[in-house]
Amino acid sequence: MSEYSAVEAAEPDTVWTERASYIDRVPRPIAMALLFAAFIGIWQLVHVFGLVSPIILPSPIEVAEDIVFVGKNLFSGGYMLVAYWITFKEVIYGFLIAMTIGFSLGILVGETSFGERVVLPYLVAIDTMPKVAFAPLFVAWLGFGISSKVALAAFIATFPIVVATAAGLHVANDNARMLFKTLGASRWQTLFRMKLPTGLPQIFTGLKIASVGVMAGAITGEFLGGGKGFGELIRVAASQLNTPRIFSLIVFLSIMGLALFWTVVWVERRFVFWHKSSVAGGPGL
Repeated sequence: MSEYSAVEAAEPDTVWTERASYIDRVPRPIAMALLFAAFIGIWQLVHVFGLVSPIILPSPIEVAEDIVFVGKNLFSGGYMLVAYWITFKEVIYGFLIAMTIGFSLGILVGETSFGERVVLPYLVAIDTMPKVAFAPLFVAWLGFGISSKVALAAFIATFPIVVATAAGLHVANDNARMLFKTLGASRWQTLFRMKLPTGLPQIFTGLKIASVGVMAGAITGEFLGGGKGFGELIRVAASQLNTPRIFSLIVFLSIMGLALFWTVVWVERRFVFWHKSSVAGGPGL
C-alpha cells in the first residue's frame, strides 16, 4: 500500500450528512396514531373537567357512537345515503366543470398576451371577492336544486386551476422552446407536446387545491341555498344543537374530500411519475 493510500485510509469520512431528529425516526403509522391518541386524550380531558359546555363540545365517546349510527344508516341505504349521494354529485360535477373552465382559461392566460393582459386581471378581481356572497345569486339564477350548488363549487375551484395551468405553461425553458421552433413545430404542437407535459406538476398542484375547495363550495351552497345533501343535514343538526351529529357528518364529508384529493394524487403519480413531489405526492404518502 502506498503512503498516500495509507493516509487516505486513516482519514475519517469528511462527508457531512444531516441526522434525522428522534421524532422523524418514528414510523409514520405510529406517529399518526400517537398524534391522534393525544388529540383524543386532550379532547376527553377538556370534557371531563368541564372546560367547555357539553352542548358545544361533546365527548369523543358520544361522537364515536354517532359516527357508528351515521355509518349504519349509510350502509343500510337510509335517508343519509341519499343525502350523501346528492353531495357527492355536487362535488364531482363541480370539480369536472372547474377542470374544464380552469384548464381552458389557463391556456388562454398562459398562451396569449390578450389573456394575460386583459382576462387575468378580471379573474384576479373576481377571485378576491367573497365567494360566499355569490351563493344567493346562483340560487336566484339556477334555483334551489343541485345546479346552484354545483355552480358555487365550480366557481370556488376554478381559479387555482387557472393559475396553476398558466404557470405550468411557462415552466419549459428557452432551449426547449427554441428546439421545437427549429424543428418547425406549430404552436399547437409545442403546446401539447412540450409545454403541457412539462407543466403537469404545476397543473396537478392546482387540481389538488381545487379538490379541497370544491367541497367547501358545495357545502356552503347547501347551507345558504337549501338542498337535500349532507350540508342540509348539518344545518338541521345545528338548529337542534345536536353537536355529536354535526361532528359525525363532518367526518364522513372529510372522507369524501380525502377520497377526491387522493384520487387526484393517484392520477398525478400515474401521469407524472418522473416528478417527485414532497407535498401529498412523495414516496411515503
